[in-house]
Amino acid sequence: MRVEVDADKCIGSGACVIACPEVFSQDEGGVVILLESAPAPAQHEQVREAARACPAEVITLVDE
Repeated sequence: MRVEVDADKCIGSGACVIACPEVFSQDEGGVVILLESAPAPAQHEQVREAARACPAEVITLVDE
């Protein structure tokens, strides 16, 4: 799995960070920061949950 984010469209809800803080963070303005573009298999379900929870739909999962 590879993770991509479109930070320009991020609305700063923080849902991704709540779902998977090992892969996602936020800057001072609340915009998503991708910490790990190739998460470990053990994190895949949390990453999927983060993508589902994102109200702006800025998280894309590649090779799913």
